[in-house]
Amino acid sequence: MAMMASPHTLVVENLHAEVAGKEILKGVNLTLKTGELTALMGPNGSGKSTLAYALMGHPKYKVTKGSVHLDGQDLLKLTVDQRSRAGLFLGFQYPQEVSGLSLSKFLWTAYMQRHTAQTANTVEFDRNLKENLGWLGMDEALLKRSLNEGFSGGEKKRVEVLQMATLRPAFSILDEPDSGLDIDAVRAVGETVAKLHRPDAGILVITHYQRILKYLRPDRVHVMVDGVVALSGGRELAEELEAKGYDWVRVGVPGATA
Repeated sequence: MAMMASPHTLVVENLHAEVAGKEILKGVNLTLKTGELTALMGPNGSGKSTLAYALMGHPKYKVTKGSVHLDGQDLLKLTVDQRSRAGLFLGFQYPQEVSGLSLSKFLWTAYMQRHTAQTANTVEFDRNLKENLGWLGMDEALLKRSLNEGFSGGEKKRVEVLQMATLRPAFSILDEPDSGLDIDAVRAVGETVAKLHRPDAGILVITHYQRILKYLRPDRVHVMVDGVVALSGGRELAEELEAKGYDWVRVGVPGATA
């Protein structure tokens, strides 16, 4: 009988962060657990992307107060690469192009950052890569091209999901994986993320809209307004937000701007 993987927990408590001296996060409290797919919604400027970058350790985003712990380990004391090795992954809203570095080389290098020569399995890596490419509807020819160079918006977002599938992190944060995508691409990305969701991993999807969530079917939905998590609920909350907008949520947040 196979042993179940130990559960992991990411706990954010009273997190404050600023960008260029302006406070964006004003006391975020959030708990993520493996086995759960969580959606973080909210209007533009509410702090969703700032939270993602602050968790990953981007130097532009300065944490001024609060704590973040991954299985009890103080994440804020770790460098970006250490946070990645600890099990945190960030899928970017605007993936960068890297000329001269092929997608296949990039994925293999990232994979080897989490393995040694003894634990790396080339055959398994290649098999999983081809399987994930098929799920995402991606041509294998993309592997030979420079990372994201000349890729469409949909292809770039698929590459972010492909990285998540390759690295198999404990927690993945996907920052607006549906932005700039047409209906078919949203469905492809949403369905693939849902397929990749595992009992030993947690996924946080940041989005404005409910459209991708119908493919993901999140366990929990949180709403950010003016730098705090203002409301939490089940997947029905996303449908309510789609119908009513965000203004009614702002009413319950002291000091929030309408």
